Amino acid sequence: LMKLVIQSYSLTQDQAQHIAQLAGSSTVEAIESSPYPAFRLPNSHAVSKDAVGAYCDEQNIDYAYIDPAKQLSDFGLVVMDMDSTLINIECIDEIADMLGIKHKVAEITERSMRGELDFAQSLRERVALLAGLDQSALGRVYEERLQLNPGAERMLQTAHAAGLKSLLVSGGFTFFTERLQARLSLTQAHANLLEIVDGKLTGKVASSILDAQAKQDWLIKLRTELGLRPDQVIALGDGANDLKMLGEAGVGIAYHAKPIVRQQAAYALTHVGLDGLLNWFA
Repeated sequence: LMKLVIQSYSLTQDQAQHIAQLAGSSTVEAIESSPYPAFRLPNSHAVSKDAVGAYCDEQNIDYAYIDPAKQLSDFGLVVMDMDSTLINIECIDEIADMLGIKHKVAEITERSMRGELDFAQSLRERVALLAGLDQSALGRVYEERLQLNPGAERMLQTAHAAGLKSLLVSGGFTFFTERLQARLSLTQAHANLLEIVDGKLTGKVASSILDAQAKQDWLIKLRTELGLRPDQVIALGDGANDLKMLGEAGVGIAYHAKPIVRQQAAYALTHVGLDGLLNWFA
């Protein structure tokens, strides 16, 4: 028997009762701490997961079967991707928009995130298209276009208060991760360094490429330094280059993710914000 947690911005009591019937749970408890409708169904039968999943997918409801004994404070580290996970944009696509070539770069980004292209190769190809752009464009993207995804601040504040450390690992750029680290009090942040000469982007990356393997390596490194077990780590990502990282975490979450990631990740948040994970351990 597991604890089943269901949530969406429009979830009704009737829907919750129907899911309880499918899951064989006699109890439906509203999660009072949630800012949007969320319910826990104790003593749910995991054997009914297919039926529950089919209904929830049809109704745009997020669901997760959780060990009822697990609390947020049992974890020690939360690891996040940046673009389209912690924040609402793909930074490189918005930088490209300053040159009028967003469509060209975004197409490569999308194929890379679906796992159709080698990430390092696709990043170099995209960055090369940015050659000659004034570095002030980076500041404009941060100030004018970058927003945190729903629930990001609440999730991180609650996780930090529970004693968790935080790690941001991105195939994007340090210009953005450094600012987000300061803004959100993140423990560590790692990304790619854009080469800038005389105030302009050269079209080159001035560091080794932070790819899927590097994301996994940074997670393992900090996890080891903190003396944590894999089951004490939560990780969130949306693209194919996040899969290795998600696989290293006890709770690997596909966040509003590409199909390949949803298929392989153990958990998913597709309809609510990043703070949806807090309801799993409430």
